[in-house]
Amino acid sequence: MLKFSIKTHRVGTIYTKPHLFLLNKGRNSGKPQKEPFTNSFVILFDNEADFDLINLTAFALWKTKFWHPFLCGSVIPFLRLHDLRKEFSSKVNQEIKDHQEHLKNMETLKLLEQTEKRFHENLNLINDLRKVILYRYCHK
Repeated sequence: MLKFSIKTHRVGTIYTKPHLFLLNKGRNSGKPQKEPFTNSFVILFDNEADFDLINLTAFALWKTKFWHPFLCGSVIPFLRLHDLRKEFSSKVNQEIKDHQEHLKNMETLKLLEQTEKRFHENLNLINDLRKVILYRYCHK
């Protein structure tokens, strides 16, 4: 069983355990990041293996806009700690039940991320080459 706790992040707090920050205000609520946001929740883990497992779940929930129905507020939408704890825990428990599939998906996503990185590097090289050719053309 994974052990983690979700709390409201306080500015200036230093965490010794592995942790992950989730944005709690705005249309990007639920966005995970290793660096703290001004308005964020923090998920504290007992070990690094739990962090790796839950980090992907948090990213998937944010990327699929899972948290949008739970946003409150008319001007600046925000996510409530109670809703986050309840829904996030149920999603993590669901991932534990489908652990083999989760590991397979995790490897696939890592491979896609590497491919995307190589694609962007190649695109940057193509743009650099285009600039060199155009520069040569203009300065003959």
